[in-house]
Amino acid sequence: MQNDSSYQAFLQGMTRRSLFGRSARGLGTMALASLLNPNLLAAGRKTGAAAEPAPGSHGVIHPLHFAPKAKRVIYLFQSGAPSQLDLYDYKPKLIELNGKPMPESYTKGQRIAQLAGQKLTCVGTKFKFSKHGKSGAEISELLPHISGVADDIAIIRSLHTEAINHDPGVTMMQTGNSQAGRPAIGAWLSYGLGSENEQLPAFVVLSSGFGQDQPLLSRYWGSGFLPSNHQGVEFRSQGEPILFVSNPKGMDSKVRRRLLDSMRDLNQLKLEAVGDPEIHTRIQSYEMAYRMQTSVPELMDLKKESKEMIEMYGAEPGKSSFANNCLLARRLVERGVRFVQLYHRGWDHHGSLPAEIARTCQSVDRPSAALIRDLKERGLLDETLVVWGGEFGRTPMNQGEMGGGNYGRDHHMKAFTIWMAGGGIKPGVTYGGTDELGYNAVVDPVTVNDFQATMLHCLGVNHEKLIYRFQGRDFRLTDVSGEVIKKILI
Repeated sequence: MQNDSSYQAFLQGMTRRSLFGRSARGLGTMALASLLNPNLLAAGRKTGAAAEPAPGSHGVIHPLHFAPKAKRVIYLFQSGAPSQLDLYDYKPKLIELNGKPMPESYTKGQRIAQLAGQKLTCVGTKFKFSKHGKSGAEISELLPHISGVADDIAIIRSLHTEAINHDPGVTMMQTGNSQAGRPAIGAWLSYGLGSENEQLPAFVVLSSGFGQDQPLLSRYWGSGFLPSNHQGVEFRSQGEPILFVSNPKGMDSKVRRRLLDSMRDLNQLKLEAVGDPEIHTRIQSYEMAYRMQTSVPELMDLKKESKEMIEMYGAEPGKSSFANNCLLARRLVERGVRFVQLYHRGWDHHGSLPAEIARTCQSVDRPSAALIRDLKERGLLDETLVVWGGEFGRTPMNQGEMGGGNYGRDHHMKAFTIWMAGGGIKPGVTYGGTDELGYNAVVDPVTVNDFQATMLHCLGVNHEKLIYRFQGRDFRLTDVSGEVIKKILI
């Protein structure tokens, strides 16, 4: 805490205008407090649960609603929307109708993205499917490694969404609403569960597939209206791990520590004067950046992994890749990071799908399966929830040039596939289903909010009770809907 002389200097520097301004706000708040329900006063605090943690707390912030199966999450987000019809959802009837008109009964009056007004032609996959494992899960030849862990994953084939374009689609999957401005899943978990490691952020982001498909916006891992210390921290697997965290030339750790101590004292004075909680968030952020200077370089050094482990993932230390990021994700959860979000671009296959999807699968198949095997061998899979999937699916109708085995697929909101593993998820099951052409989810349909509610349930959180009050309204990740998918839970 600051000494008396610094505090006296602060008071002497306060002008008559600022004194009356701050006093007026304080008196107004006190008067309002006497009139309103005290439980509603802590603007931005969660209702129906414990209050915010004391400064410096890194444990569980809010008491869990029930015993958790998972302690942490690795979300392998496939940005651009993988074609479920070429990977996980085998449709012989669609193959039979290949090149023929799409039955109007499916599409009349329906929202279709770029294909609206065009002749709609059925296009079946050119890739072979086969059954794998004791579960008999049908998976494409494009994913031989993921096929090898079929008995460890739960495939959900009946997901659907309200978004038909990439940005609202990604926003919906990450925040529970297609409108920008709400907290990402990782931010909700950082807020609700805290961190298990005070040397690292609770929410870490890794990205790959640079220069491909749609851009990745930093708000996809933003904290929205939650305090900003809950936003995702982007790590880079190539070059400087975190931008602007290293000391500049001429500054050593001792000088940096003195500078941060002085800034902390000044910020603390400001916090006590105006009571803005974001100032406390700023103090925490500076301290975390300082701690990461020593914890992150060791974490990001993949050369400390065995040659066999590097080969299992297909990683290349020093380069940026999905394989490197999957291995880093395991290292992060080993160290107690709560939520690791991987983004891999390269799935937006409107044309030349056969060649393009084969290339993308080659980048993600092996490391995705390696992550499951690695976590399982280390005894971490039971308490780590792994999710694999994109923002929506692809159409059963062709887009672009079709002939000679070539075709493309447009965005499809009516049905798509994801898979989940570990952390309370029943292994070796396939849940839900689509019609014979893969257009609509007709068996056990799953909404995005259902998926999010299930994820929170695995972590011991009732999605209806993890709430944050903002601008007079209680918000939650699942907004005003969401049902836990109980049939895929252990």
